[in-house]
Amino acid sequence: MTLTVDLNSDMGEGFGPWKMGDDAAMLDIVTSANIACGMHAGDPEVMAKTFGEAKTKGVAVGAHPGYPDLFGFGRRNMPFTMGETERLIAYQIGAAEAMAVYAGHQLTFVKLHGALGNLGQQNRDVAMAALRAIKAVNPKLICLTIALGEMDRLAGEMGLEKKSEIFADRAYTDEGFLVDRKLPGAVLHDANDIARRILAMLEQGGVITASGKLLKTPVESICVHSDTPDAVEIARKLRASLEAAGITVKSFAGA
Repeated sequence: MTLTVDLNSDMGEGFGPWKMGDDAAMLDIVTSANIACGMHAGDPEVMAKTFGEAKTKGVAVGAHPGYPDLFGFGRRNMPFTMGETERLIAYQIGAAEAMAVYAGHQLTFVKLHGALGNLGQQNRDVAMAALRAIKAVNPKLICLTIALGEMDRLAGEMGLEKKSEIFADRAYTDEGFLVDRKLPGAVLHDANDIARRILAMLEQGGVITASGKLLKTPVESICVHSDTPDAVEIARKLRASLEAAGITVKSFAGA
């Protein structure tokens, strides 16, 4: 295959002395880092450190806004109005831009986190709230959107650039949504199986669901979640497999 694809991961998801994931190791593997903005995780110290390390390692950075839910790690739906949702996202993008500049880096994209990201994929109103927030704060920021979702479809209508991502370590329903984390098999752990699955998706040009159905879609970025114990192994194996197949692994946003 002659393709170019981005490899991204969620990072900066510690808080104070509490650490989540091995960001240093992941930054040696991925080409884009989605940095938590202080709501579901992260704080000014963690953000500055992560942006700075990403700059040193030539990794592009984006804002990773989520619901203000440290206890639930942003993976629980919260009853905000669309106006409140828009302002929550705008607030976090602004914080990320400030801390990136402080660390000598440049914010280039936005990717929603957790429950907020899932709603941005499935709910048109939430998707529009997120897109309005991005456009209001900085319309030059790229929207890193879940493939086949509402944000993915609507970003162009808002005049925003978008890149479609798939998840290496998550199973998909036949509707193109992520299988609920509460269900068996929703989170994938075997690095070899994950690499084979992603290569098959790239070869066939779409998402392969848990039932084996193919949903055609562009694939411009692949996410490996950093908060699982085997994340580094998965990311390392996946990148090696992509490169062995002749696929160039490069950020869509530059660093």
